[in-house]
Amino acid sequence: MSSIDEALTRLVAEPVCGYCAGGPPATEPTALAAMALVAGGHDQSAGQALDWLAEIQSDEGSLGIDAANPHPRWATGWAVLAWQTALASTTSSESAQARWSAASDRAVDWMRSLFGVGVPRVPILGHNTALRGWPWVETTHSWIEPTAINVMALKATGHGDGPRVREAVELLLDRMLPDGGWNYGNTTVLDSLLRPHIQPTGLALAALHGEAAARRHVATSIDYLSRALSGRTPTASLCYAILGAAAWGHQFPEADAWLEAACRQTLERDASPCKLALAQLAALGRRCPWFDERAVA
Repeated sequence: MSSIDEALTRLVAEPVCGYCAGGPPATEPTALAAMALVAGGHDQSAGQALDWLAEIQSDEGSLGIDAANPHPRWATGWAVLAWQTALASTTSSESAQARWSAASDRAVDWMRSLFGVGVPRVPILGHNTALRGWPWVETTHSWIEPTAINVMALKATGHGDGPRVREAVELLLDRMLPDGGWNYGNTTVLDSLLRPHIQPTGLALAALHGEAAARRHVATSIDYLSRALSGRTPTASLCYAILGAAAWGHQFPEADAWLEAACRQTLERDASPCKLALAQLAALGRRCPWFDERAVA
């Protein structure tokens, strides 16, 4: 059995999961596991995860990082993507579809009401500080990863042409670094150009899937990832890089071998359900449920 197959077996046994095996359930890993399970045809296990997400949802639609911590609420977008993945499946019951659809609608309403704090241009930061995406924590500045997650979630629910997503896409493009990657938020600080990082670069590329304005930047971004990736790249970063490239029809020659090795290492070290779910999604490549095949890259 390959490590990728074994990872899916682990998720079937623990669909409501945390960041480490046997740890307390959390929103992000459970949502990622649900998507991997739906894609793998394990609807019953996926349903347990999707129902748990609905159970911890607040009355106003948001989800905290876990059942015990309703704040911060940046992981809400992952839950929306998970519910939408299930709603695209034809095997879910009508009652389950209705439950997940209602939960997704409430979450989307809340997400569309939340803005990162925008301020007048601050030259020392390099990027356009007036643009608003989404923050990690409410009443703070917008950052790349939560913005990318929410862009994907809103696109999945048919809001890709709305003003919230259009401004967020502009933000992502504005914060791209000259060598094609993304930092976690800024481009420069005190006239010093910041270094790109693999994980936010992969997520930004995934969120920009199908965006015409991004096409001229994609080759530069993938070139950066090609230089940055290796067999020692941490599992989560590797998975996001593979998915970001796949969004634009590119596969790294060593991707399958790197992914298999990273998944095996995860199984042997900590069996993190979050990493195993990401590995499952990365193995899907362009078939990952994050991507609408109608959006031609």
